[in-house]
Amino acid sequence: MNFRNVVRNIVTSLRRPPAGEAARHARRAYRRAFSFSETVFIATMVFLFLPLLVLVLYSFNASRGMNWTGFSLTWYEQLFLHSRELWTAFWHSVLIALLSAVSATVIGTLGAVGVNWYRFRLRSYVQTISFFPMILPEIIIGVSLAVFFAGVRIQLGLGTILIAHISFNLPFVFLMVMARLDEFDFSIIEAAHDLGATELQTLLKVTVPVCMPGIVSGFLTAVTISLEDFVITYFVTGPGSSTLPIYIYSAIRFGISPVINALSVVMILGTVALTFLLRNFLKYIAAK
Repeated sequence: MNFRNVVRNIVTSLRRPPAGEAARHARRAYRRAFSFSETVFIATMVFLFLPLLVLVLYSFNASRGMNWTGFSLTWYEQLFLHSRELWTAFWHSVLIALLSAVSATVIGTLGAVGVNWYRFRLRSYVQTISFFPMILPEIIIGVSLAVFFAGVRIQLGLGTILIAHISFNLPFVFLMVMARLDEFDFSIIEAAHDLGATELQTLLKVTVPVCMPGIVSGFLTAVTISLEDFVITYFVTGPGSSTLPIYIYSAIRFGISPVINALSVVMILGTVALTFLLRNFLKYIAAK
């Protein structure tokens, strides 16, 4: 067989459709022009991301209105050079989100471990009331906290915002860690005790590493909820302690400023970069 015949046979085999039932289903699926699930998926993605694309576009608009008058970086210049109050509110939000998330993660993790490990009289009561901050309307929680702070004569400010955010972040961390503990193999703890580990060593070297996915999920959820919360924060904020949602609400009462659009674009880019870094970090941890 010469070289020309070899090439002809290879080309013929590549063009020949594969035989079998699976191949017929594959060709039929490929020829199908309409897929309801794909259409719904595309429509959902457009519905979710089209407003973000419009926001990004108008952050570069030269005018304040919705009429496009030309490309400009004016609003980014004002954002980084002439928006001190906005950045103060932004860093207030970041600080409170991180502190409240760390506090809620530590308390919620310890609470979940305690409820799961030990049997005590109020155990079912604790599990039940942990759902209340998640199912109650935020306005009720906000008013209740405002009345409480007024009753104990605590001045409203960053401290009251921090306490409020810890209180409504706790149930999310608690339930996520509890879900992880429900799949926990307690024979590992018995093995650790048989090897002479104390309860603290078992907690730090066995339980916490196994529950780390739930702990990290609870922490990230707490950060997200704290950053975007407006209703509860509105009732417990004080003079000079505005967070970013409170600042934006105060600003849009006089019209939406394109500076807010520019800040939103910066936050979107920061979120994408942070997600990419966390994704690579989790891959590195999983590889180890």
